[in-house]
Amino acid sequence: MIKLINLNKSEPYCIFEDLYKKAIDKKQNHIEAIAVSSFDKKMNSPDSRFVNLKYVINDEWIFFSNYESPKAYQFSENSNISCLFFWNEINAQIRIKAKIRKTKASISDEHFSNRSQQKNALAISSRQSREIESYIKVKENFETTLNSHDLMKRPSFWGGFSFTPNYFEFWEANDFRLNKRKVFELREGKWKSAILQP
Repeated sequence: MIKLINLNKSEPYCIFEDLYKKAIDKKQNHIEAIAVSSFDKKMNSPDSRFVNLKYVINDEWIFFSNYESPKAYQFSENSNISCLFFWNEINAQIRIKAKIRKTKASISDEHFSNRSQQKNALAISSRQSREIESYIKVKENFETTLNSHDLMKRPSFWGGFSFTPNYFEFWEANDFRLNKRKVFELREGKWKSAILQP
């Protein structure tokens, strides 16, 4: 689930909220899963992964991760990202473009303190995406951390990432591929909308 808090009242946010509620009503699995694409400067290529979007606070979209992970370095080198939801239960996808930044420490602290001890133990014990000799060692590190650390204290290398969209595309499937596509682009502080052909 995604926590929607004081959601922005502009049209694209209203459309997002409407689709979100429809997907919940249809019992969409992994509704919070959002594919985030960044640019890997070292490899000169795009890179994508799914993350769990946790909050939309007004117009700030927030997920959490390791600040020493490959995606964190990619974000720091090029803050432009694209994001994608696909909710198959309502046959809709939402494309987003934005610039990404670190979330305020206070939000990261609060979120970390409300998570399970097991999730926090993994966040503390894992050096995300770095090579390790075996999965057994991953589990050993987890168990050691679970039994020997203050699991309510957020480590400095873990926290939130925030982005504020400057582009939305809402795609809704229809018969004969007469799909509905409506886009919004933020220009000089105002949303400009258009309909795209399928």
